[in-house]
Amino acid sequence: MTDYRHDLLFGTFATPSAHGARQVVDLAVTADRAGLDLVTFQDHPYQPAFLDTWTLLSYVAARTENVRVSGNVLSLPLRPPAVLARAAASLDVLSGGRFELGLGAGAFWDGIEAMGGRRLTAGQGVEALREAITIIRDIWDTDTRGGVRLDGRYYQAAGAKRGPRPAHDIGVWVGAYKPKMLALTGAVGDGWLPTIEYLPRGVDSLPDANARIDEAAEAAGRSPRDVRRLMNFMNVQFAPDGRGLLAGPPAQWVEQLSDLALTHGVTTFLIGGDDGHAIERFAAEVAPAVREAVGRERRGAAT
Repeated sequence: MTDYRHDLLFGTFATPSAHGARQVVDLAVTADRAGLDLVTFQDHPYQPAFLDTWTLLSYVAARTENVRVSGNVLSLPLRPPAVLARAAASLDVLSGGRFELGLGAGAFWDGIEAMGGRRLTAGQGVEALREAITIIRDIWDTDTRGGVRLDGRYYQAAGAKRGPRPAHDIGVWVGAYKPKMLALTGAVGDGWLPTIEYLPRGVDSLPDANARIDEAAEAAGRSPRDVRRLMNFMNVQFAPDGRGLLAGPPAQWVEQLSDLALTHGVTTFLIGGDDGHAIERFAAEVAPAVREAVGRERRGAAT
């Protein structure tokens, strides 16, 4: 059993459909009013059926009051890290500390290349992401004197000025599935953000993935607890009878999410489906009960 004892967060993973732009924003407002913690959007700049995710994040941050916003995850090859760092810090300041940085090494390379991005191999993408995270954090670090300098293989900074300073310590959450990306997450990430349907063995993939992250964190002189474990769930459904993971009555959702937290250390739960009613039920019937169940078990373990 692995419980990293992070606080629990609940949120949404909405489709940034350009055709249904008003609905996308309405879903975010619904999540905010319902009391959820996060609204997130996938980022595919080469996909004309989708809104630009950064523009959407900015608009949603202005339309909401309490909920945090994040890309899930932003496509690094089409978003230069120094510029992304300033944009992230700016949105964090403007939103009152409500931005988190979900970041990916890149996928769908034909589309990335068609938009002017570099085509990289999987291994190159990992190293490029490592360099980018270094630059991003250095831009945010306004306590260090002098400009940001990095002569990397994929990204360079030749004295870039630091700032602005984010309103809070922005989390860098990495979308990762394969061993090298999991190791990078453990070494330099603040969070691991996969989608359950994309893990090769679903929930059964979690022990091995967590172990890789934990080992890399310890090798880098960090604690495994430094890395929050998040999870997207795309195929969710409230139903009168149990049909699978997050497909059934609220009590089943509560049992499954509590087990993910206490057994596998997953403490941020993001649901897809683009259903406002499901978002409200998730906030009202599931999130409080999971918090109570996990809190009760943790108190018992501590005693």
